[in-house]
Amino acid sequence: MLVKVRKPNQQGWFDEQALFIRNCVMSVLDRFSLAGKRLFISGGSRGLGREMALAIGEAGADVVLTGRTAESLEQTAAAMEAMGRTAVVIQGDFSKPDECESVCRAALETGPIDIVINNVGGRLIDVPIEEQSLEDWQRILDLNLTSTFQCTKILGGAMIGAANGGRIINVASISGMIANRGIGGRSYETSKAAVIQFTRATAADWAAHGITVNAICPGGFMTEPNQRWAKENPDVIAGFEGQIPMGKFGEPEDLGPLAVYLASDASRYMTGATLVIDGGYTLW
Repeated sequence: MLVKVRKPNQQGWFDEQALFIRNCVMSVLDRFSLAGKRLFISGGSRGLGREMALAIGEAGADVVLTGRTAESLEQTAAAMEAMGRTAVVIQGDFSKPDECESVCRAALETGPIDIVINNVGGRLIDVPIEEQSLEDWQRILDLNLTSTFQCTKILGGAMIGAANGGRIINVASISGMIANRGIGGRSYETSKAAVIQFTRATAADWAAHGITVNAICPGGFMTEPNQRWAKENPDVIAGFEGQIPMGKFGEPEDLGPLAVYLASDASRYMTGATLVIDGGYTLW
């Protein structure tokens, strides 16, 4: 397991300024400040994870970035450093429960975690139910669901121990509410539906600790996996886009402001919520 800490060349004025304002008079916009906070995000080096990490960094938080690929982790860490944030890089495969646990415990050794985004996940396969192997079923549930449980248990458990509250954001999917047309791998829908209910149950259990737990359900976004699906299943992707009332897929950066909201004091009275961001796809 590889752990790296990337520090900015110089500390910007944002942290001190935001903390000063926060201690005096808190306006509406001030409640979105994340100065002095630390984020842990799984799958934070590319796609939706990268954009959420950058947005939360822009709002003032330092970040623990985790993922499988060293190159993309380093690139995102460099982007965090350029905006004056400190980025800790921990490489690991979250489809392997033992490795996921090791990454979480390594993250806690770098300092307290105030915000957790359980973002890692994927469909990975396109096979009918009757042909899917038990091995693939378990692997995908471990990636999407077990990793969410483990990170929540370990990092959220540390929040309870610290007694300072916290924010947990689980990235589910509209596929946890519907069945996608024309594509297999129903372990994805199943695991994302479970993430939604796990979010609700954990929110109920941990509200007394000042920890909010909410879920984001993205619709169609042209991330790298979906670009691959578009090449392999162009009719499916075109059909999906044609059913979006807003007429197009979302851009990954569209998730950033929502993540900042859920991570900040602006959402302090929201917990157990499932927020859909899909251009209206689920309205039909």
